Amino acid sequence: MNTTTKTSTEHAQPGDGDFKLPQHTANYTPLSPLSFLKRSAEVYPDYTALIHAERRTSFKEVYTRCCKLASQLKKSGIEDGDVVSIIAPNIPELYEAHFAIPMCGGVLNAINTRLEARTIRYILEHSQAKVLLVDRDSTEVVKQAIEQLAHPPILIDINDPAATGQAISETEYEAFLEAGDANFQWTLPKDEWASISLNYTSGTTGNPKGVVYHHRGAYLNAMSNITGWHMGPHPVYLWTLPMFHCNGWCFPWSLAANAGTSVCSRTVSAEVIYNSIEQHGVTHFCGAPIILNFIINADPAIVKKPAKPIEVMTAAAPPPASVLAKVESLGFHITHVYGLTETYGPAVMCAWKSEWDALPADQRSVLKARQGVRYQVLDELDVLNPETMKPVPRDGETIGEIMFRGNIVMRGYYKNPEANQDSFKGGWFHSGDLAVMDPDGYLRILDRAKDIIISGGENISSIEIEDVLYSHPDILEAAVAAKNDEKWGETPCAFVQLINGASATEEDIINYCREHMAHFKCPTKVIFRELPKTSTGKVQKFQLREWANEV
Repeated sequence: MNTTTKTSTEHAQPGDGDFKLPQHTANYTPLSPLSFLKRSAEVYPDYTALIHAERRTSFKEVYTRCCKLASQLKKSGIEDGDVVSIIAPNIPELYEAHFAIPMCGGVLNAINTRLEARTIRYILEHSQAKVLLVDRDSTEVVKQAIEQLAHPPILIDINDPAATGQAISETEYEAFLEAGDANFQWTLPKDEWASISLNYTSGTTGNPKGVVYHHRGAYLNAMSNITGWHMGPHPVYLWTLPMFHCNGWCFPWSLAANAGTSVCSRTVSAEVIYNSIEQHGVTHFCGAPIILNFIINADPAIVKKPAKPIEVMTAAAPPPASVLAKVESLGFHITHVYGLTETYGPAVMCAWKSEWDALPADQRSVLKARQGVRYQVLDELDVLNPETMKPVPRDGETIGEIMFRGNIVMRGYYKNPEANQDSFKGGWFHSGDLAVMDPDGYLRILDRAKDIIISGGENISSIEIEDVLYSHPDILEAAVAAKNDEKWGETPCAFVQLINGASATEEDIINYCREHMAHFKCPTKVIFRELPKTSTGKVQKFQLREWANEV
């Protein structure tokens, strides 16, 4: 290497042979959202970080509690890369887990509270979770889940005052923290690509897939939430979106970055939303279209138009333009986003343009119903022909598959090389969602290539439901498709052909499903008829969707 020293008047140019830096300089620190909480605790120690019922917790207190929890998990044997699971609704302990678990080198696994024991057992076994924090309302399902585990995790009982269940362990969360070290010397990960969380998504198969996030992606998406949504400092954020969904779309980390207040609630309803706005000055919240329906269909006695528009970010099943128009007329400003578990939650946003403000309300709603353009930190987004891997024409008509590439795409599926190979063919992440690209570069989803049903923000696999239906002794053939629903966005509709002489009713079949799977996955309607098929025997699901929405 040329060792000639440049003078102060000379400017080194990248690639000129003399300007070479070591891989990691003294200025390098790994990107991690853990740094956000530490900064807010230092700069805004007395600002309120968490509100839950009568409880108020400052940033300094949250940071201290996270240090204590991290130190106790370390004492319990958690090493770098070990999975620590938690099953809880939107309560402060779940927020704290987003920091404390990775602070000790662990990988956070937040489990959906609506899952049945079989799926929870699979997640715990597949992830090899070493510790499981359990809210008391999930005690019974967790007991069933761990019955047959060869290596059950250490259980820690979360005693939230509003929970009605019984303790699952003699180790109680608050007592566990009390013994912790408030001055625990945690460190950032050595590599910002290290895993920070593991989120399971059912996809289109019965067994869920484990999606691995890294510190770098979590950091970047948390920041992009703030800049893309134009969130100022110290927002008051209501947790209507479950924190177990894609780590709350990375918003626990976003709120630590801009020292925002998290208003926690075990349940979500129109009353909770309106009361929180009035009592706590809520400025922002996120949720699936069902949250929008709560607002639209609220009891007039509790409706009070906000003094200034409340910012609402919505995703999941594309909201109809009419719904967006109704919500905004009530004093809520909607930002439409799109993403998947594999992209840290939202990675696409219908970025608004000021020139659209002059358009009539119905036209604005049609524009806003589109999924839009990439987040600032997503490097590439396109609608490609999956066969040729070429972009489709920007004509609003040619259908292709939405594909992603960049820093906020998952590391991969945990212990699933075959799924990784399929998902990243051609160097892009394949979403499985079909869309068109409008002439202005905004994408619109037309259909889900893999027949996923999105109900109240939950992904439901039609194949999983069909597997249960086929186990019913009276059913000869069965298929499931999405049915539009005013409250939930979509619900499963089952099409069934009975064995000759069988007498099962719609009620019998729905009850059977409720006995064998999580209730939110069960069909809300059963239609008895012969299934439409292609010449090769494949069920024509597009026809089923049409029939379902004719009912």
